[in-house]
Amino acid sequence: MNILFLCTGNSCRSILAEATFNHLAPADWRAQSAGSHPTGQVHPRALALLSRNGIATTGLHSKSWDDLPVTPDIVITVCANAAGETCPAYLGRVLRAHWGVADPAHAVGSPTEIDAAFFAAYRLLRTRIEALLALPLDTLAHDPVALQSALDRLGALSN
Repeated sequence: MNILFLCTGNSCRSILAEATFNHLAPADWRAQSAGSHPTGQVHPRALALLSRNGIATTGLHSKSWDDLPVTPDIVITVCANAAGETCPAYLGRVLRAHWGVADPAHAVGSPTEIDAAFFAAYRLLRTRIEALLALPLDTLAHDPVALQSALDRLGALSN
């Protein structure tokens, strides 16, 4: 199964999700990330956070959904609807879920407060990813209705 974590800029949240998922997932489940309007660079704080948590950052880059190497089976948007962000709509026959996360790239305050916003986004994504990976993935991979339901439930999880 191939998951696409999608947001607008592909610089923070979707990158955090891609790297974290691939760090934790079994070999037959892979993640990629993309943006509808990529910034062209990964936020340095996202890369630093991943490195501090022992997650590889090699090869991570901000990219467009037009440049995906494989077609996803699942698309998970990570923009924060409550913050007034518009989530991009991926076109194609895929399962879709929304896991809204506030964008730490827009955090203001002291460096400590900004780092805390990045960690909060990472922690929420990791919580949801760990919960997904704790499910019977072999079974869910063959039951799209159950998988859709599980993805939707996980999108409601908070830290």
